[in-house]
Amino acid sequence: MAPLLETHALRREFGALVAVADVSMQVEQGTLHSIIGPNGAGKTTFFNLLNGTLKPTSGRVLFKGQEITHLPVHRTAHLGIGRSFQITNIFPNLSVFENIRLAAQALGSDNFKLFRPFHRFKTYIERAEAVVDLVGLSAQADQPARILPHGAQRKLELGMILAPDPELLLLDEPTAGMASEQVPELIALIQNIQQKGNKTIMLVEHNMNVVMNVSDKITVMNYGQVLAEGAPQEIADNEAVQTAYLGELYSPE
Repeated sequence: MAPLLETHALRREFGALVAVADVSMQVEQGTLHSIIGPNGAGKTTFFNLLNGTLKPTSGRVLFKGQEITHLPVHRTAHLGIGRSFQITNIFPNLSVFENIRLAAQALGSDNFKLFRPFHRFKTYIERAEAVVDLVGLSAQADQPARILPHGAQRKLELGMILAPDPELLLLDEPTAGMASEQVPELIALIQNIQQKGNKTIMLVEHNMNVVMNVSDKITVMNYGQVLAEGAPQEIADNEAVQTAYLGELYSPE
C-alpha cells in the first residue's frame, strides 16, 4: 500500500540556520507515527512544512500521491490534513459546541455564510454533536470555552481538528501544559480516534513513556535531520538515540 504522506529531501532554511535538513519520510495509513527529538531538532518546523504553514526551501511533500508542497494551509485542510499547535487555539467566548460547529463549517460549502439561521446548518449541527460526544465534552457543551480547565480545552481543540473529519491529524505536543494525571485520558482518546476512526496520526510529544507505549513507528530528529526511525523497541535500544536524546528521559515500565 502506498504511504498516506511522504516527504522527499524536505529542507527549510532560515538564513544560515538549517531547521529541517533534507528529511525523507513515509507515513503509513492508519498508523500512529511519532516524531521525537531534543528542543530545536526541527519537529515543529517539519509539521509546518507538511500542512503549508511554511514553504520549504527545497524538497517535496506528497499526500495520497498528490503533490502538496506549495499548497497553502486552507488547501491542505480541504484535502484532509488537520493540525494542532502547542498553544491551545480556541474561541474562548464561544461555547464548546459552537467552537466545534464552526470548525466543521469552516471546511464546508457554507464556510462564508456565518450569519444564516442556526437551524439551516443541520449537517454541521449533527457533526458537532457527534464530535462533542466523541471527545467526552457533552456535559460541557453549552459552557464557554474559556471556563474549561486546561485538559478539557485540549480535548476541545482536538474536537475542532476532528470536526471536518480529516484523514491525517498532525498533533503538536497535545499534552503540553496538562497535569500528569490528565495525560492518560487524553492519550487514550487519541488512540481511540486513531483505531476506531480510521485516522492516521502524526504526533510530536515530549513524554517518552507516552510515545513508547502508543506509537506504531517513531522518527527521531536531531539538528533538523533524521537520526533514527523504527518501532518503539528499536528506538529504545538505539545507542545513537540514547546518546543524543533519550538518556534518562525514558524508563521502560
